[in-house]
Amino acid sequence: MCKFRAVTENDFEDICKLIHSREALFLVYPNGKYPLTVNQLKELGKTRKELTVAMDGNKIIGFANLYNCEPGGSAFIGNVIIEKNYRGRGIGEKLISHMQKTAFHVYNFQELKISVFNKNVQALLLYAKLGFIPYGIEERTDPKGNRVALIHMNLQHQSI
Repeated sequence: MCKFRAVTENDFEDICKLIHSREALFLVYPNGKYPLTVNQLKELGKTRKELTVAMDGNKIIGFANLYNCEPGGSAFIGNVIIEKNYRGRGIGEKLISHMQKTAFHVYNFQELKISVFNKNVQALLLYAKLGFIPYGIEERTDPKGNRVALIHMNLQHQSI
């Protein structure tokens, strides 16, 4: 059974362990430096809201947060990661749904946004399933120097 709770500083080391490669970090936190460190997460936490972990018992199996929050306006869901052995079990869908409810009902945001790289097909399909609609594409460069597309998607409050 998956549960969600606020991140504590004691969680940072376990959150770092969710990232196993430079490519995985790029998909989750493009501005991060591999390997992800506790200090990077502490800095990230200074500019983010609702740092949230998904738990299976006492084990951290997922992470997400809100950023670029505009009171009464919009926010982004960011840094979404699910532990690789838990993918395909609906944990990501539950985590995104939890973040949606928090954004719309706790913070009263009218629009929720999320960005996903074109290579992350599973996430792209999940966000579309949850009602997010593409509204823009930004060109980026991945760690290997390849051109990739960062697809920006949004969901209006009345959509859920």
